[in-house]
Amino acid sequence: MDTIILADWLSARLDRTAAEPTYRQMLELMQQAILTGQLAPGTKLPSSRTLAIDLGIARNTVLHVYDQLTAEGYVNSTTGSGTYVADTAPRDGVAKKAKTEESKAPCTISRRGERLIAQAGVSPKQWGAFMPGVPDVAEFPARTWSRLQARLWKRASPDLLTYAPGGGYRPLRRALSDYLRVARSVKCQPDQIIITTGIHQSIDLAVRLLTDFGDRAWVEEPCYWGVRSVLQSSGLTLVPIPVDEEGLNPTPRDMVEAPRIALVTPSHQYPLGMVMSLARRRALLEFARQHKVWIIEDDYDSEFRYGSRPLSSLQGLDDAGQVIYVGSLGKMLYPGLRMGYMVVPEALVETFRLGVAELYREGQLMQQAVLTEFILDGHLTSHVRRMRGLYGERRELLINAIRARFGDTLAVRGDEAGLHFVLELPHFADDRAVTADALAAGVVTRPLIHYFMNHDKALRGLMLGYACVPNADIAPNFDKLADVIERALTPMHTPMPTPLAQA
Repeated sequence: MDTIILADWLSARLDRTAAEPTYRQMLELMQQAILTGQLAPGTKLPSSRTLAIDLGIARNTVLHVYDQLTAEGYVNSTTGSGTYVADTAPRDGVAKKAKTEESKAPCTISRRGERLIAQAGVSPKQWGAFMPGVPDVAEFPARTWSRLQARLWKRASPDLLTYAPGGGYRPLRRALSDYLRVARSVKCQPDQIIITTGIHQSIDLAVRLLTDFGDRAWVEEPCYWGVRSVLQSSGLTLVPIPVDEEGLNPTPRDMVEAPRIALVTPSHQYPLGMVMSLARRRALLEFARQHKVWIIEDDYDSEFRYGSRPLSSLQGLDDAGQVIYVGSLGKMLYPGLRMGYMVVPEALVETFRLGVAELYREGQLMQQAVLTEFILDGHLTSHVRRMRGLYGERRELLINAIRARFGDTLAVRGDEAGLHFVLELPHFADDRAVTADALAAGVVTRPLIHYFMNHDKALRGLMLGYACVPNADIAPNFDKLADVIERALTPMHTPMPTPLAQA
């Protein structure tokens, strides 16, 4: 482009009525012209006075554009000589090498990233019937929370607006330690509690600090897909350990080579719902003590137990300091809070406090302070008690809807606690197809097969969450799901004889 016609070219493209300043429009147009070669390297630009007159704009506007172009390396300015377009093209050697390498290997993510994405279990829908693991956020006492938050913001301390100290807000750690000792029989002091953004981050931190690439990790078979993704992405070798009605059940062969960590859900196995027996708990703790195995106890929803008191934690039986206890406040309150905690052995306290600060630069102190007030004023305990009653009602309604359509032909597993249970399907049923067809009908569920590493030995079933479904919506939504299930089971039924009148 000849600079004689630069003013005409710019004038045709500047929008004098736009909200964007003329300076910004002109700068972007000239940058693009230089990058595309319309203004070739070495081209002398008109003086700022001449260009301003030709465009009918203030000279300062042109001066600002030229200064910015110079600062970003698009042009070179020499006093007394003028302003020239710089040569911004990559050097030939660099360009040729880049082009050659590009032709050899297409742009792609890592193998670890490919595996993570290929096995991702996250759902595009996070709410509604029958999304498992989600509390009823509509029942959260938002006014109470808002009042506490407003009070704290009114007298906001600078200490609450900066990064979190190692481990999190101390008054919250003290309140949680008191709560966990009473509610979950966890043995801990406030300093042993590390505040995180949830169970995923808690496990990620433990894995980063306690394992090396290639270390073995025991996981329950089946287990929560999210935890499996965290462990696999860290380069660990996952060893699936089967579960039975007493929980984790390692064979003698499994125990020949001890893992570095073992991740378990002893109080409410995820996803099948059984409770690890006391004998199995003691055996696992002794094995961990002898072989220096770190046990991560994922206690994700044990506050919601129906018909009996919540069970004591595995950590409460640990005398060797081998158990790291992790939990989440999202299922008790609302998932978007993104707040969890871990209780670490005393020997690891300083390591984990430094680790969480170094890796994640924790914050959310204001939210932690609000939560502290929420707990100390008794709102957490009363909210959990009320939700336990409400979720218990919804659990019964869903079980009744299942019995009304299928009688006792489809078993329900793991309904004694939590926010979901499993509806078993026959071994020939394709639970993934049922899930897809149900979603098309407006109902969310998860196929049980996705929770198994070994699909050949996987049970078939559906994860049904009931906590976030209003009572009146349970039966009609299950009717939609039941229609899908019946279609999936029909091919295995004996065909009805064709009436003679229709033959």
